[in-house]
Amino acid sequence: MDWENKTIGFAMCGSFCTFKKALAVLEMLTQTGANIIPIMSDISYSTDTRFGEAEHFRTCIKKMTGNDIIHTIKDAEPIGPKGFLDILVVLPCTGNSLAKIANGIADTSVTMAVKAHLRNQKPVLLAVSTNDGLGTAAKNIGTLLNCKNIYFLPFSQDDYIKKPCSLVADFEKLPEAIISALEGRQLQPILGV
Repeated sequence: MDWENKTIGFAMCGSFCTFKKALAVLEMLTQTGANIIPIMSDISYSTDTRFGEAEHFRTCIKKMTGNDIIHTIKDAEPIGPKGFLDILVVLPCTGNSLAKIANGIADTSVTMAVKAHLRNQKPVLLAVSTNDGLGTAAKNIGTLLNCKNIYFLPFSQDDYIKKPCSLVADFEKLPEAIISALEGRQLQPILGV
C-alpha cells in the first residue's frame, strides 16, 4: 500500500491504561509516511491519571504527527464535509464510545469524528479496550460488527481470571488491519485466544 498518499485519523478515547501502548503504535504508524491527524476525546485530552499527565501525552502526539490535535466537537465536525481522511482509527475505543457509536450519539470529538467520517462511506477501524466487552458492551460490539464501513482490530480477553469480561485489541496488528479495512475487508480472525 502507498502509505504516503494516505491520511489517517487517529482518535483516542479515555482508556488511560493503554495510552503508552497506543503511543507506541502511533509512532510506528508515523514511520509509514502517512499523514496522521490526531483526535482526542475531551477526557483523554485533559485528564491527568496515574498512567500519566495529559500534557505529556498531548505533547508526544503533536510531536509525532506534526499536526494539531482535534479535541472539540466543533473541530471534528468538518471531517465529514471536507472528507479529508481515508480511514479513521479509534484506538483505544472504550465501552462508552462503542455504545455511543452503536447508537448514533455524537457528543464527543471522537464520536463526532466517527459520525462525520461515516457520512463519506469510508472505513472506521475500532480498537476495543473495555472491561465490559463480554458484559454490557457485548451487544454494542455485536451491533457494530453488522454495520457497513465499521471494522475491528482483532481483540481478545486481556485477563480472563481477574477481569473475565475485559477485551483489548491487538494493537500490533494495526497496519495489517488498516490495509484490510481500506480494501473493505475485516481482518481475520477477529477473536484472539
